[in-house]
Amino acid sequence: MLTEDQLKRLLSDLESDRIERTVSVDNTDKFCQAICAFANDLPNHRQPGYLFVGVKDNGTLSGLVVDDKLLKNLGGIRSDGNILPQPLMSVAKVSLDGGDVAVVEVYPSDLPPVRYRSRVYIRVGPRGRCQRARRRNRLFSLQGLKNFGPSLREWRKG
Repeated sequence: MLTEDQLKRLLSDLESDRIERTVSVDNTDKFCQAICAFANDLPNHRQPGYLFVGVKDNGTLSGLVVDDKLLKNLGGIRSDGNILPQPLMSVAKVSLDGGDVAVVEVYPSDLPPVRYRSRVYIRVGPRGRCQRARRRNRLFSLQGLKNFGPSLREWRKG
């Protein structure tokens, strides 16, 4: 999990394909889409993605008080059966000056594509997208070739 200094640095930076900020505490669809996209790690960062609940788009805190209900809701996303294969993630409350932040840390999946309600989500910069089947299959087959084993050229030479 992030240290307080790392969290402050990420909050002051721009949203990206690894960072999602929201002030909403009950938009479970948005949370699930972001978690799914972070698990897919299409840009192949091989680093965790972060969902910050209680943070405005400009990086300032909303004054949220994180309670057990919110943490249970966020933690339950992993095992509720809507995101498959289940993402590797952790949930924590961090108290800073100006309010609390619920931090969801999501690790890239070893078995992409990860789906939320049978749809694949990816992030392109700060935007999340749902991919159509044809494009999704092409993207993940190319990503798989890049991540695992030799390239097509190496296969042809061998």
